[in-house]
Amino acid sequence: MGPVMMASLPLLLLFLFLLPHSLALQLCTDSMAPTTLKAPLSFCAYDGSSCCNSTDDAALRKQFQSMNISDAACAAVMKSILCAVNLKDPKFDIYSASSVLFSLICVDLFFGQCDPYSAELFGTEPRTRTIPYLCNSTGSASSSLHNNSSKDFCREVWDTCKDISTRNSPFAGLPVSSSKLTDIWQSATDFCKAFGGSSGDNTLCFNGDSVSFNSIADSPTPKGLCLERIGNGSYLNMVGHPDGSNRVFLSNQAGKIWLATIPEHGSGGTLELDESNPFLDLTDEVIFDTELGLMGLAFHPNFTTNGRFFVSYNCDKLQSATCSGRCSCNSDIGCDPSKLGTDNGAQPCQYQTVVAEFTANDSSTTPSTASSANPLEVRRIFTMGLPYMAHHGGQILFGPADGYLYLMMGDGGNIGDPYNFAQNKKAMLGKIMRLDINNMQSKSLDKLSELGLWGNYSIPKDNPYMVDSELQAEIWALGLRNPWRCSFYVEKPSYFFCADVGQVFVPFTFSMKECYHEELLFDLISIMFFLIFSKSSTFLPLESYEEVNLISKGGNYGWRVYEGPYLYHPPRSPGGNTSLGSINPILPVMGYSRSDINTTMGSASITGGYVYRSLTDPCMYGRYLYADLYGGAMWAGIEVPENSGNYTSTMIPFNCAKNSPIPCDTVPGSPLPSLGFIYSFGEDNRKDVFLLTSEGVYRIVPPSHCNYACPKENTTDTGSPAPGQSSSACQLEILPRRLVLILDMLLLLLW
Repeated sequence: MGPVMMASLPLLLLFLFLLPHSLALQLCTDSMAPTTLKAPLSFCAYDGSSCCNSTDDAALRKQFQSMNISDAACAAVMKSILCAVNLKDPKFDIYSASSVLFSLICVDLFFGQCDPYSAELFGTEPRTRTIPYLCNSTGSASSSLHNNSSKDFCREVWDTCKDISTRNSPFAGLPVSSSKLTDIWQSATDFCKAFGGSSGDNTLCFNGDSVSFNSIADSPTPKGLCLERIGNGSYLNMVGHPDGSNRVFLSNQAGKIWLATIPEHGSGGTLELDESNPFLDLTDEVIFDTELGLMGLAFHPNFTTNGRFFVSYNCDKLQSATCSGRCSCNSDIGCDPSKLGTDNGAQPCQYQTVVAEFTANDSSTTPSTASSANPLEVRRIFTMGLPYMAHHGGQILFGPADGYLYLMMGDGGNIGDPYNFAQNKKAMLGKIMRLDINNMQSKSLDKLSELGLWGNYSIPKDNPYMVDSELQAEIWALGLRNPWRCSFYVEKPSYFFCADVGQVFVPFTFSMKECYHEELLFDLISIMFFLIFSKSSTFLPLESYEEVNLISKGGNYGWRVYEGPYLYHPPRSPGGNTSLGSINPILPVMGYSRSDINTTMGSASITGGYVYRSLTDPCMYGRYLYADLYGGAMWAGIEVPENSGNYTSTMIPFNCAKNSPIPCDTVPGSPLPSLGFIYSFGEDNRKDVFLLTSEGVYRIVPPSHCNYACPKENTTDTGSPAPGQSSSACQLEILPRRLVLILDMLLLLLW
């Protein structure tokens, strides 16, 4: 095994060199990610990623020719705008006699929006602009425009083209026949009020050569994350009450949902909830074991008036008559359940994923004042049998901009997704689905099955199957292994973060019932299994990559062709493989390799979080928080420059406030907090962020409470600070895991 690894190392490095670059948040006006071009466009000269194909490019050429621009300088500007970013066509110099109008058209005149950032430049359907936002010194965001964006390109367009007759002008307001800019706008000020500045409250504009981003003042680097413990219970989901109050809903994996009140900062109070009086108890329906249980909770955007809410859970068809969905392994996707075998004694599709609707409406109360829900299910939204017991995600979220229900689904389990479900465009596993639960089919489940649906919902008309006919209509994104905790950045709804769990070292359970020793055993068994069954001549790094993705419409996130940024070589493939050249993978924006932290604190799998939006810790503002399940490491990622989609993440120290309402447990022999497993993150209506762990509920508090310096913090009332020890949160309790890792390495060497 050693010589094979060494011989394969150059090949691995070559693979890494050839990986497509996908670090930026590039979106087209249809909200889909741009595609990687196989050959440069001949007219707009894009090479790499673009929102146009060769057909679009030819149409843009024809459109430009129809404009009949006599002045070469104006033509050059129009082309740069039309073709937008990364235009490298040597035939057109923006300052030569033939350029300006030509540039405007290629950015995306009537049909194209070829630029990879066109969604930011033009907006998204159905309200797209015909002209991108032009950088100018008097626009709404001009004061902070960066580098070339400080160039007043909007005025340059005006000065260059104002008196040039143009047919079929892209500028709204001009007639189709030949006309001049001065026929509509009287001055550069008027013109740039219409077309200058930046994308609304965003910061992207076009300067004639490339997309320019606003320069955001450097935010102080956080010195650490300070936590206080406000509850002892273990939960998987926290959702702020839709009425905007300081109440939240909490659910545990066993199947109970509670209504709780969050204490005021500095009050010394704890989480208020009555464990004996849940808001809803589904324990009779929910199967709770390892990765099975109540996995997701979402409240309708109009909950305060309609009382509708939704629960995602697992059931056992041998124990419940209503647990009877169609098997995810079926003939439509070329899968035979009889060939899957059993999983820990369970038959294929014995366990099911369910999304059910419930109501808090009552004749005597309003939804906002209800202290309990009707325990009877209103309707079954989705039911599907699972091939194996693991990797089925189960989180549900409502999109803040579109109001549709998003369902996160893993690849179904088993090492390496052997049946290639995640890449199968007709399979529902390894996907994010987008469902319309406001327009029901109002048919029986049998009739819904005949329609090809998995429950009572309808398909949003702008789902990506309208562009890619091979996709199952419910699918929003594909190529995921096991999305574990996703969130929308509410201020920028196109930023849809999903953490995706890696392979190899990943434990096979997130269950609150399991102990460290069982998880460690699974770690070891998974490695041994891989070594026994993987005899390929190419070397797969045994360093499971835990990733954070920005999800876009129709995006393919690579699994099982890629695992994070690495090419993945599955140990077996009874369900076939997907070729590297047949997909356009979108690589992670953040993440970590297991090997980066294994030698110090141990790692399990990623737990996704939120973009921090609270002013409680102003130095953390705008950073995306995520953690490792084992509770020994947390990261904060920041986008630089803003709106670029380029993220840099760093591991952040954390500690517990001395004045924590409930004293934090500590690692024996150390002042460092022992968080246990970090199952999930939560966010309340005040935008405060919480950690939901096996040791309780923790809230992020002002950094000064842990003696972390933050120049932006108002320290008028800092409370009692904790000792000023800056900790990387390496926990001594991780020591047993290190022994297992040493055994892992010995196995590799012996192999």
